[in-house]
Amino acid sequence: MTDPNAIQPSELDQLPDRDPEETAEWQASLDAVAKAAGPHRAAYLMRRTLERAEGTGVALPKLLETDYVNSIPTAAEPAVPGDEAMEARITAWNRWNAAAMVTRGSKHGVGGHIATFASAAWLYETGFNHFFRGKEGDGSGDQLYIQGHASPGIYARAFLDGRLTEQHLDNFRQEAGGNGLPSYPHPRRLPWLWEFPTVSMGLGPISAIYQARFNRYLTSRGIKDVSDSHVWAFLGDGEMDEPESTTALTLASREGLDNLTFVINCNLQRLDGPVRANFKIVQELEALFRGSGWNVVKTLWGTAWDELFQLDTTGALVRRLREVPDAQVQTYQTRDAAYIREDFFGKDPALAEMAKLLSDDKILECFHLSRGGHESRKVYAAYKAALEHKGAPTVILAQTVKGHTLGEGFASKNANHQMKKLTVDEFKAMRDRLELPIKDSDFVDGQVPYGHPGADSPEVRYLQERRAALGGPAPARRVHPLPALPAPADKAFAAFDKGSGSQSVATTMAFVRLVKDLVRDKETGKRWVPIVPDEARTFGMESLFPSLGIYSPKGQTYEPVDRDQLMYYKEAKNGQILNEGITEAGSMADFIAASTAYATHGEAMIPFYIFYSMFGWQRTADQMWQLGDQLGRGFLVGATAGRTTLTGEGLQHADGHSPVIAATNPAALTYDPAFAYEIAVIVKEGLRRMYGEAAEGEDQNVFYYLTVYNEPLPQPAKPSGLGIDEGIVKGLYRFNTAESAGLTAPANAPRIQLLGSGTAIHWALKAQRLLAEEWGVAADVWSATSWGELRRDAMEADAALLRGEDRVPYVRQALQGAEGPVLAVSDYMRQVPDQIAQWVEQDWSSLGADGFGLSDTRDAARRHFGVDAESIAVAALAQLARRGEVKASAVKEAREKYGL
Repeated sequence: MTDPNAIQPSELDQLPDRDPEETAEWQASLDAVAKAAGPHRAAYLMRRTLERAEGTGVALPKLLETDYVNSIPTAAEPAVPGDEAMEARITAWNRWNAAAMVTRGSKHGVGGHIATFASAAWLYETGFNHFFRGKEGDGSGDQLYIQGHASPGIYARAFLDGRLTEQHLDNFRQEAGGNGLPSYPHPRRLPWLWEFPTVSMGLGPISAIYQARFNRYLTSRGIKDVSDSHVWAFLGDGEMDEPESTTALTLASREGLDNLTFVINCNLQRLDGPVRANFKIVQELEALFRGSGWNVVKTLWGTAWDELFQLDTTGALVRRLREVPDAQVQTYQTRDAAYIREDFFGKDPALAEMAKLLSDDKILECFHLSRGGHESRKVYAAYKAALEHKGAPTVILAQTVKGHTLGEGFASKNANHQMKKLTVDEFKAMRDRLELPIKDSDFVDGQVPYGHPGADSPEVRYLQERRAALGGPAPARRVHPLPALPAPADKAFAAFDKGSGSQSVATTMAFVRLVKDLVRDKETGKRWVPIVPDEARTFGMESLFPSLGIYSPKGQTYEPVDRDQLMYYKEAKNGQILNEGITEAGSMADFIAASTAYATHGEAMIPFYIFYSMFGWQRTADQMWQLGDQLGRGFLVGATAGRTTLTGEGLQHADGHSPVIAATNPAALTYDPAFAYEIAVIVKEGLRRMYGEAAEGEDQNVFYYLTVYNEPLPQPAKPSGLGIDEGIVKGLYRFNTAESAGLTAPANAPRIQLLGSGTAIHWALKAQRLLAEEWGVAADVWSATSWGELRRDAMEADAALLRGEDRVPYVRQALQGAEGPVLAVSDYMRQVPDQIAQWVEQDWSSLGADGFGLSDTRDAARRHFGVDAESIAVAALAQLARRGEVKASAVKEAREKYGL
């Protein structure tokens, strides 16, 4: 049986020891300290020795956890410039108005959150007064990712600053009537204030990392020098459980993003209760960030604790702080001094003796009030240290009390996230605590008043002077008037008009070829941002590697294994491609940063992000909502699209529904082009709409989603005739008729309209031939480039009719006079084409690939789902038979002939 106290072998035993005698002396010294002074003293000496080794550059593993104390001792804290008393008064007004706004709104049942900002008020106020650079100075200013639930406090500060009125505050969460304030940071709803949407928790952290990285990308490529911009992300400790919150931490440290600071409000509570009831979330986060290569600054205790730490001559206090679980710390927040004496101090004789030297008031001050995140001096020291640290990003772990200053009914209570209001008596007590000059008579009919010291008061003048010195108001979103980007030469787009002849070309390859030509454009080429999650070779993009380069802040420090090949793997400091590895979430964060650079940095960038269509909207649809909220522009490209097209990959790779998910996003313009020339028309129109001269009333703040396929097929020439480009853009045009396709059918033959999108149009064309040659049916084939845009237009027409305007949906106009019924087919579930069924006057039916995907050949998969040419022909005959235009026996005969 193994002795548990025996010294176990370690990896060091495998290393040569050039002086075993010296090693033994060190080990004996450690044993002696442990025996004479106890294991705690031995552990202390070892930790200090490791800290010294780290500080002098000795190559040893870093400590992942430090003691549960502030990283910056009180004696090392820099003096806070400015007027701390004035800043305290400003913070008091903000606390009051944030709580008043939510409480007043609760009478209308609109909800709101009070406790989060109450805990984080000083984290924001210190930044606004001393650190956060505005957009009216040089450069782009700083980028602020505000914790969503703290939005009432940001509104309160904008009210004090004169940027919002009482009417605005009274319309918190009541936007429909105008002058309303959105619940959380929503740029689309309040575009002059909010820059980044953050309340879908977890998206703020990853977006902030990739924004900081994109800032470096812009600078390195010579687009704009934004090296003075700093990204600040304010997060909750509970939010860090979201996988997106931590998925990119090593990217930030690997690329040395010292232009990034995370400020985690560690109030130890998430929505329902403690974040780590039986553990310590601060210590866990410290280990996580240190292990990921970040600089960690802990700001845990306020100055009231200084006396306690000075009395801690044995280290008993520090040991006790390390072992008390977070939920018990919360309990201390709500209990009296006697309880704390017994439960906290009474566990150790040395602490019990210390407690005898402390008054009840001192104990309550420490355990109820004094946290590092509630003191400007502590927060200022942490922020200053973050900005001065070079070579790595910084995370500040600031301990606070959720519901601080709101009263005993709120502070540290598990339910405080759901508590939406204070009573009048609680407000009066809060007023006294904050020493605000609000009279009892100001409470009219039980309504809590807003408080404001006056537009010309010392508080407001101070606030505005500080912001002026830092470059203007914050947060703020600015869209400076930008000249329209010049349209690329038509040559790139017209290259596809003649078709590919006998050469088979997949639409994925056609898109890549188009982009290769567009990035060569002298005017706009440098503004393209190709983004790919480690699948460039899958999509045929490896030819872009040597010409554009893959962005890396280190360039290429090695000789690539394929250096002697034409399309070798090339990394460069000024590389244009963002190849993110296997991370759809990271790639989407890249896309969001690039697609909003026109506002963030006043530079229009044209991102295109190409991905397996199955792994785009399904995995990262929340980020695509974030993209729409942030008013991003660019091209999302779902490659290897369709349920039956990605041969052999099987169920989890078979996309039958991404257009359905995309259709739920109001900012997404979804296209399923069938041919290369359609892609060219759509991209040309997208560039005009998003980056060129927008038409009157046209929303530029949209993004395009194109599905492209990996099935090589001959690309036809663009049909001649008027209205083809318009039809492609609007979503539907007639590709051919039975007659123009050279097919013959009897006079007065039954006729049907076949609508196909994407690769499905090839099955429809084959079915067109079968119907004519074998069943005497004339079919016209239509290319439905966008079911979604057809539906959008039809819904707008419906809305116009309600306003008394006479407007006919485009789909109805396009199909007007088309003979026979309509049969629609795509490589997606039937719900995709069925989006437009109610606006089609002809009899409607559809085919689609509903259900789970499977591994097989394309032909077998299409027969399985009933969408191949033969299935289309049978479905067309059945539809005509129901109308009495063909014999019912023809349906049975066809089914048997084709083996369905």
